Amino acid sequence: MQQHPNYGHSPPLHHPVPQHVSTVPQLRSPPPPTSSQPQQQGAYGNPYQQGTPASGGNVFGAYGNFMNDPMAAQFVGQVGQNAFKHVEQNMNRWVNFSALKHYFNVSNKYVINKLFLVLFPWRHKPWSRRQAVGPNGQEGWYLPPRDDINSPDMYIPVMALVTYILLSTLLAGLRGQFQPELLGYTASTAGVVVILEILLLKLGCYFLSISNESQLLDLVAYSGYKFVGIIVTVAIAELMNGGKGTGGWIGWSVFLYTFLANSLFLMRSLRYVLLPESSGGDARGPMQTDTRTKRNQRTQFLFAYSYLIQLLFMWILSRG
Repeated sequence: MQQHPNYGHSPPLHHPVPQHVSTVPQLRSPPPPTSSQPQQQGAYGNPYQQGTPASGGNVFGAYGNFMNDPMAAQFVGQVGQNAFKHVEQNMNRWVNFSALKHYFNVSNKYVINKLFLVLFPWRHKPWSRRQAVGPNGQEGWYLPPRDDINSPDMYIPVMALVTYILLSTLLAGLRGQFQPELLGYTASTAGVVVILEILLLKLGCYFLSISNESQLLDLVAYSGYKFVGIIVTVAIAELMNGGKGTGGWIGWSVFLYTFLANSLFLMRSLRYVLLPESSGGDARGPMQTDTRTKRNQRTQFLFAYSYLIQLLFMWILSRG
């Protein structure tokens, strides 16, 4: 009987094969791009490529290089300067900004003295405006407000108008009568009063043949000085009447004083605008008679504006 060759020997050992195989993927770095492997271009870009949105690169690099160019910066500056000049030329068709700067050329000393003059004009002299001396020794242009107390300005009227609007709404709030619409109503009322007053003045100057180069801006400035007296009237009456408004004899007394002070101030100040000096003509001829008639008409108009019109407008604004 033939025996098997492996008879008498132990069988070979076999290691058990694990039945559970891990499915966790092994993290490996991707291979670097080669010349034979084209890079992907798309919305997400290549994460290894610098300067793309995916890697947070500088997307404004081209704009930055453009602005760093001195020729480009000079070009942009010239375009902005030309645009500003174009806007300024269009605005000068409606408002003469060069002439308007003259009315805001003020100082602290002028503002204090002018406020004192508006409230206490009784003993002020002289009222004539000062003029600068030209190259030929002749009088030229009027001095700015900071150099002449009799010169009209825009700073005090504008600030007085704003203060009047804020003071009226503040007092209404202290009385418990404040409403959001009150601010706009007060500003609209003051604006309508000023515009209507300017229209009446221009209409009177037209019918009386009164012409002046700086007439409109002067009239606008003088029409705003009434708000100084109105502010004093409203504030003192509110304090003295215990929050009851401008009624009572105290309120009316203060109103009467500020009205008379403002009227006298306008009568003296507007003489050079509404009563220009006449020139030429024979003292015994018809031209002198015609000049005297026009002067009387202009004086009557000045009196009506300084007292009657101011009384009406100041009463409306003080009651508001």
